[in-house]
Amino acid sequence: MSSELSNTEDGVRAQPMRPAGPKARIADCPLARSVEGIGHWWTLEILHEVYDGHDRLESIRRNLETPADVLQERIAALVAKGLLETDDGAADPEDRVYRLTDSGRALRPLIVVMATWGNRQLAPQDRSLILVDAETGVAADPVVVDRLTGRRVDTADYVFARGPKASASIIARYPEVPEQR
Repeated sequence: MSSELSNTEDGVRAQPMRPAGPKARIADCPLARSVEGIGHWWTLEILHEVYDGHDRLESIRRNLETPADVLQERIAALVAKGLLETDDGAADPEDRVYRLTDSGRALRPLIVVMATWGNRQLAPQDRSLILVDAETGVAADPVVVDRLTGRRVDTADYVFARGPKASASIIARYPEVPEQR
């Protein structure tokens, strides 16, 4: 018997055991928690398809060239995580319309920034997908800014500081939040 399969107590063959997604080594680290929440690499690919308006299984399957049964399993995992939901009560997965939850929509900036970072690794003529302004067609160069000040946060002016519920591990590595001026 394959090591991927297990038997139940009544001797019936169980489904293959799927590897769990990444687990946070430091439970209160927000970066680790984000990776744990996103899970597998395909999460961002599927969400990207739904952002682009591909909201049915067949359209997503065709674009990602993924077998339908594998994609159904992956989409079910994203629904269970609260990143996608079905738009209707269709019993057949082929007929369901999938939409992003608030939590799923909140990952869009991450996908945009990651895609831009990936494009920076390529010469402009070698890029297959480019983020552009839908109205003007001008290529965008997104940066992450502080919502309150509009200042870029990828500079030395912004640092991580421990929060009120920091564990001993975080306290040992990060300073207290500076007093607000």
